[in-house]
Amino acid sequence: MTSLDDFTFLHPLRVRWNECDMQGIVFNVNYPLYFDIGIWEYTRALGFSKGDAPEFVTARLECDFRGSAHFDDELQIGVRSVRLGRKSCAIAFAAFRDDELLAEGLNTYVAVRRGTTETIALEPDYVARVLAFEKTAPERG
Repeated sequence: MTSLDDFTFLHPLRVRWNECDMQGIVFNVNYPLYFDIGIWEYTRALGFSKGDAPEFVTARLECDFRGSAHFDDELQIGVRSVRLGRKSCAIAFAAFRDDELLAEGLNTYVAVRRGTTETIALEPDYVARVLAFEKTAPERG
């Protein structure tokens, strides 16, 4: 089972009212948005800024729900690189309230030339920063 300890990077996020459904539970489509916030904060933690960050497009998005978050809950969004391929990478995500796993997902991103959708190899600088940052090395290949 995924735990907080699996992640080198955690980003705090407070649930807002507009993210909840009529039952007072975070509406399921918001978890990919939380993960999207997390990936940018992770990219920033790797030392990239808006102008020099590699560009990616999402090729696959997965999310499994384990529990429910509610309005004003304080969450931790975990982000970690689990695979670095030649042109793509897989990023694992999780949303926690305290130690409780609420949702976990895996996104596959493909590197693209800036301003286009032309696929390119992962930038060596990006790979080096990820390998230096992660406490558990991502798979390669």
